[in-house]
Amino acid sequence: MSAPTAPRRQALSTPAPTTDPASPTTDPTSPTSPTSPAPRRRRGLLDWRVRFAVLSVVWGFSFLLIKVGTEAYAPFQVALGRVLFGALALLAVLAVRREPLPRGLRTWGHLTVAALLLNTAPFSLFAYAELSIPSSLAGICNATSPLWGMALSMIALSEDRPTRRRFAGLGLGFLGVLTVLGAWHGFSGVDAKGTALALLASLCYPVGWIYVRRTLAGVPGSPVALTGAQLMVSTLQLALVSALFTSAPAGFPLWPTLSVVALGALGTGMALQMQYGLVTEVGPTTAQMVTYFIPVIATTAGVLVLGEQLHWNTPVGAAIVLAGAALTQTRPGARKPARTD
Repeated sequence: MSAPTAPRRQALSTPAPTTDPASPTTDPTSPTSPTSPAPRRRRGLLDWRVRFAVLSVVWGFSFLLIKVGTEAYAPFQVALGRVLFGALALLAVLAVRREPLPRGLRTWGHLTVAALLLNTAPFSLFAYAELSIPSSLAGICNATSPLWGMALSMIALSEDRPTRRRFAGLGLGFLGVLTVLGAWHGFSGVDAKGTALALLASLCYPVGWIYVRRTLAGVPGSPVALTGAQLMVSTLQLALVSALFTSAPAGFPLWPTLSVVALGALGTGMALQMQYGLVTEVGPTTAQMVTYFIPVIATTAGVLVLGEQLHWNTPVGAAIVLAGAALTQTRPGARKPARTD
């Protein structure tokens, strides 16, 4: 699900984790800053296919981890733990590299807005949504980010021209959403509020990506430094919100606590670092394909681990959503940008 960001100059057409989920389309996230030379492809310690599979599983399981976390903690607290442990993971990477955080009040001001749009708001909304909807449905809602992103980018980014194919993808994607929700039954059996919150969370990502593209495209610094700084700001935002609107947890049950720690350290910290490496090694077009595995894994995890019910329209609708999202990413003569969930 995506999520934190490092700016790039390419046009935005969209997403992660989002849960990182937050984690997963187009965004400005890239392992290189716009002031850096083109990335050199290098091999990691593990074959890129293995890392691709691990990344898909980590981001796919993020929605399950959110669900388990909300069993003991308030949604704001789950989101707080997620950004806190994600920030700690990336700060550890920066410490090993001896790499500084970004400088300048203006940069930090823009990172504050980016943190609100790409972390604080969507992470909280997904956590609140999963109080009343299955984690599998949340994962499928997350897959609508590319659809929102394409619609918004045509309005906000003049260089992102629409095509018939992309318009078809947009219509097909939202037809898939209606299929998932069972529109022919009047949306019976679907919690309207929870679904709306999850869809709103997925909308936050492209709004944030467009903001980042307009404000941080020329900022020097590595993606890890910018993302680590963004997560630090989000941690402060959510700490304040949690202090104002939630009470301290009565205890720290093992599984919900481990879920929140894993959600942040693995789903936000390690996963983003892994995704940067994949983009560097195999390019953004291949790396962004992880987006299409996230709802599949989220649905499978929800059914097998949490015992969530699965009706025929859920996988069928999810497949239609992904097909539509894939069409919105096509752009003649252009290379597709990478996304983080």
